[in-house]
Amino acid sequence: MDKLNILWTTNNKDTIINMIAMYSINALKRGWWKEINIIIWGASAKLIGEDVEIQDYVKQMLDAGIQVEGCLACSDQFGVTEVLKSIGIDLKYMGEPLTGYLKGDEKILTI
Repeated sequence: MDKLNILWTTNNKDTIINMIAMYSINALKRGWWKEINIIIWGASAKLIGEDVEIQDYVKQMLDAGIQVEGCLACSDQFGVTEVLKSIGIDLKYMGEPLTGYLKGDEKILTI
């Protein structure tokens, strides 16, 4: 399988702008990976929910064809569930899906 999962847990804006968004969009566009899946977990959910600039970066990733899913428990805890859903993020309880990715030997980059 030619898929990369990026587990995004940081609330550092420079990391999303200069690594996650930049790399994922270019990697998909240039064919380095056939699929890229961003997993929003923890502090990243709060950052997206509260920062319009970061919301725009997430929208750019979605527009580029990158799948973006997030932890529903985290978004609920931070009170940003509706904002994340309105952007187009697929929210769900992520424990089981992440475990499946790990047990399925999928590539996971954790940031």
